[in-house]
Formats: sequence, C-alpha cells, structure tokens
Amino acid sequence: MNSVKHIKEYELEFGFTDGTIARLNFQARVASRGGVFGPFQNVEFFKQVTVDQEAGTLTWPNGVDFCPDVLYSEATGKASDNRAQVA
Repeated sequence: MNSVKHIKEYELEFGFTDGTIARLNFQARVASRGGVFGPFQNVEFFKQVTVDQEAGTLTWPNGVDFCPDVLYSEATGKASDNRAQVA
C-alpha cells in the first residue's frame, strides 16, 4: 500500500511496510492545538494528507508529519523495529 485513506473527520487508514494496516483517529493530536496544527481546525485541510515516500510517514502541505514508529506502536501496541514506515 503506498497511500493513505481518509475515512471520516480526523480518522485515517494507512499501511506499514510490514503489511500492517492501521486505522487511527487523529482528532486529539491536531484539532485543538495551535501553531502548525492551526490549519487542522479545518477538516478539509486535514484531508490533504499524503504519504511522504522518502520519509515513510504521513505528511500535510504545511510540513507537519508524524513519526512512523510512534504511529506503528499506537496502532499495534508493539514497539517498531524501525522498518515500520508507512507504505
């Protein structure tokens, strides 16, 4: 899988290079924060998420991204082995 799918509001589904598919809600991470997260107040902006193939993680047009190891751990309850990049 080499893309991320917006499910609804702040929920995304994405895959990792080990074949794991994850579905996470990002509302608590982005919706009520300021600074670089300010644009996320608009769900239409949030929907502009893409996969940065070089970094192997989720990213948005304003440069915000999330560590793929943290996303993997949250999605699976397991520590990442540093190969868990978003595919």
